[in-house]
Amino acid sequence: MREYNPEGSALRRDQKEMLKVLVAFADICEKNDIRWWLCSGTLLGAARHKGFIPWDDDMDVTMYEEDYRKLEKVLVELDSEDYFYQCLKTDPDHVNVFGKFRKKKDPVASTDLRSQYFKYQGVGLDVFYIEKSNRFASHMAKFFYLNMIRPTQHIKKASVRHFANKVVQFINFNLLIPFCRLVGMINPKDQYRISLGAGFYKSCFYEKDIFPLSKMEFEGIEFPVPGNVDSYLTNIYGDWRKLPSEEKIRKSMHYPLYIKEIFGE
Repeated sequence: MREYNPEGSALRRDQKEMLKVLVAFADICEKNDIRWWLCSGTLLGAARHKGFIPWDDDMDVTMYEEDYRKLEKVLVELDSEDYFYQCLKTDPDHVNVFGKFRKKKDPVASTDLRSQYFKYQGVGLDVFYIEKSNRFASHMAKFFYLNMIRPTQHIKKASVRHFANKVVQFINFNLLIPFCRLVGMINPKDQYRISLGAGFYKSCFYEKDIFPLSKMEFEGIEFPVPGNVDSYLTNIYGDWRKLPSEEKIRKSMHYPLYIKEIFGE
């Protein structure tokens, strides 16, 4: 089997830096009484590898929306030489519905065209929230929002791009997302989904699988995880213990630096 992140590789170096970001994030959450847990590929890595998935080049955490809003107020005011919370309030080119807690230094270029405009481009973690909704509403939010923000990444003049981003965000948060939330209230199964508009419409979660939270080792450190990790991951990945094909691994990666290092492309 191919070795994806051997010691000394750029990916392994930056995974260690991402771990530092996660530790700093966990400390902020603990000090401010924020409930959160590892999710998506980061949770999968903890459960299957006791750390990073060997080819994983980002990190994911999530929480309830009320905790997210509370945390956002703290992070927007964060005065740190090392870390930065990226959202529309702090970076006019960050138009995602979720935030990113990242390093200020050592930028890594993403395959996402928009990232070239970001104020800071260091490694970090995506901060999501979950809310009650159904699959149709989540898919609808993804379709409208992503198709609205994609054209703005091709606008090279910053002032015009920033204005376009604000228009998109106004329409999104004042019209589209509220409408999708109304549709999402038709939710007899009591399902939770990742932030409407984030694009993860297929996966759903249940409160009984999340609480009470537990702890799981990740790179030698324990972090919060859902109470029923197996059920949580099965809802996302199906047979989460099975390793994906190299083709799927390649498609899952976000950063050309690591892709070239591993696959020579």
